[in-house]
Amino acid sequence: MHNTVRTIKTAIFISGRGSNMETLIKHSKKKDSKSQITKIFSNNINATGLEIAKRLKVPKTYYFSRNVFEKKIKKNLVNIDLICLAGFMQILSPAFVKEWKGRIINIHPSYLPYFKGIKAQQKAIESHSTYSGCTVHYVNKNIDAGKIIIQKKIKILKKDNTESLSKKILKEEHKLYPIALDMVVNKLLLNEKNI
Repeated sequence: MHNTVRTIKTAIFISGRGSNMETLIKHSKKKDSKSQITKIFSNNINATGLEIAKRLKVPKTYYFSRNVFEKKIKKNLVNIDLICLAGFMQILSPAFVKEWKGRIINIHPSYLPYFKGIKAQQKAIESHSTYSGCTVHYVNKNIDAGKIIIQKKIKILKKDNTESLSKKILKEEHKLYPIALDMVVNKLLLNEKNI
């Protein structure tokens, strides 16, 4: 008889199409996964990711408007160990981030510390940079400035534009985020053992 394996209960925050969310859900359903995605939250009622989450049978999917988002989600995070931001376009308050220190991660479409904030791919093209990439990092009170977990460099070709670069980066994000999730989950489980 198998022992019950401790899994890290994970929530994902989204605002849009939810492609990274979909990748993480599918990854967490693998047999050897130690993460269990149990809740999806969105600050956009029209986010296509909400429908994807329902289709992939994530047990609880919520929408709360931007102005009450943090207040409303608090009671729904009681059994959650980790929060993944996946295309979540709302800045979390310093108080919320402090409460969840070391337990919120985000994926950003640039090779941080370059091109923080919105329109990162456009900024990379406009600056004539030779590379960009994607980065998974811990969230702190400053935008895209938390400790880096893992990142991937991507060449920018002369023929690239914002759209083609965005597609290249997104493809790599889908590979990188599950790896980062496993790294963070293993670290959280190791910390529990050492307490």
